Amino acid sequence: MFDTLSDRLASTFKNLRGKGRLSEADIDATAREIRIALLEADVALPVVRSFIKQIKERALGAEVSQALNPAQQVIKIVNEELIGILGGETRRLRFAKQPPTVIMLAGLQGAGKTTLAGKLGRWLKGQGHAPLLVACDLQRPNAVNQLSVVAERAGVAVFAPEPGNGVGDPVKVAQDSIEFARTKQHDVVIVDTAGRLGIDQELMQQAADIRDAVSPDEVLFVVDAMIGQDAVNTAEAFRDGVGFDGVVLSKLDGDARGGAALSIAHVTGRQIMFASNGEKLDDFDAFHPDRMASRILGMGDMLSLIEKAEQTFSQQEAEKMAAKLAKGPKEFTLDDFLAQMEQVRKMGSISKLLGMLPGMGQIKEQINNLDERDVDRTAAIIKSMTPAERQDPTIINGSRRARIARGSGVEVSAVKNLVERFFDARKMMSKMAQGGMPGMPGMPGMGGAAKRKGKQQKKAKGKQRSGNPMKRKAEEQAAAARREQGGAFGLPAGQGGQDFELPDEFKKFMG
Repeated sequence: MFDTLSDRLASTFKNLRGKGRLSEADIDATAREIRIALLEADVALPVVRSFIKQIKERALGAEVSQALNPAQQVIKIVNEELIGILGGETRRLRFAKQPPTVIMLAGLQGAGKTTLAGKLGRWLKGQGHAPLLVACDLQRPNAVNQLSVVAERAGVAVFAPEPGNGVGDPVKVAQDSIEFARTKQHDVVIVDTAGRLGIDQELMQQAADIRDAVSPDEVLFVVDAMIGQDAVNTAEAFRDGVGFDGVVLSKLDGDARGGAALSIAHVTGRQIMFASNGEKLDDFDAFHPDRMASRILGMGDMLSLIEKAEQTFSQQEAEKMAAKLAKGPKEFTLDDFLAQMEQVRKMGSISKLLGMLPGMGQIKEQINNLDERDVDRTAAIIKSMTPAERQDPTIINGSRRARIARGSGVEVSAVKNLVERFFDARKMMSKMAQGGMPGMPGMPGMGGAAKRKGKQQKKAKGKQRSGNPMKRKAEEQAAAARREQGGAFGLPAGQGGQDFELPDEFKKFMG
């Protein structure tokens, strides 16, 4: 959603790099570019004015003029101010001293409240709570059924005594759910309320009545991140009419300009607490302003990546695998390789995971074009092998490759490439487990490959030119031909950074 904003900010900062001192004109030009980038991203005008004013005041002060690297200092200021716009520190849920904790969801129809109730329930269950979803949206057709299905998929309980579709009193349902939660030992109650297509008095009154009936510990305003500037107007109307404690952004994986979402915390004074960035129930997490600012500025989000890995990977399994790899490459089998791939797949989309790495914004298009189904094809190939072949892939000959290819529905060359990639990956992982820094296969100019290149250059430096004029001429022609064929970093001549594309082997290896 913030790709356009990220690209504009990246190009703005690129112009600053390499300057030993920044003049007032440089800062004005940078501020103007940032202002345009924010307005194009649909950030509210008052927020943009406040943001630019803060940046200019700080950039023109001693903070930048006395810095060793003024350009980096300006980027640091922008990062800190962006964190401020997004709400500053991470806001956590407040839990009641005496259970159950009541969380009420409010927002317009279509914002994603019902699905989000399931996501929040699943997230809380993962935190060790026993949530109960309450169906108080009795207006929208099949809203009660939808909540029941979502609750079942999330593995949490649901309280839905009324059929909905215009039948039943939502205030009474909300009141009864509290006693039901106490009886059934549920420590968190999530109340899903009805929405409208727009702000009206009936919607506000019903939401206020439910709020007064259950006295929620948290009222969360759910807003569709794709609705543009109207998100700010709706948020202000709900704040004044019903009141809310925090904001939840839904549909952050959309391709609309998400600047209005960035404005809500600043305009309403209420922090963004959660963000939903996909259709699956686990595409949901607490909102961290510092991490979101880091992503927008193309610095990645390693903390979220590490948290995902910790949630997915078992500590015992990781230690067991590390011990295997430390013994030697041959201890690591295709079964282990498959298990590792399936663990990575559980973490979510490969493209999203790569997007959390710093610097990956430069190859955004290549990451977005990665085929997620390659992991499934790789798994099918490995599962078509016999236990002996998985244990020792060196026994896979031509006839075995043909049989495996038929069993997995791929070409014979795909089986051959997988086995070769496995051997390369096994060497790399084994060296890493033993404390080395190996070169990545298929990635020229990295690690061990660079070491080999350095040795070759050193050797060539001391080499004498041939005394034979004919032989010397032939050597010079061969060297010229090599220079024409290969550009920097082993790329064919004429290919620069703008045409850079991940090697096929790396694409397939990463899934």
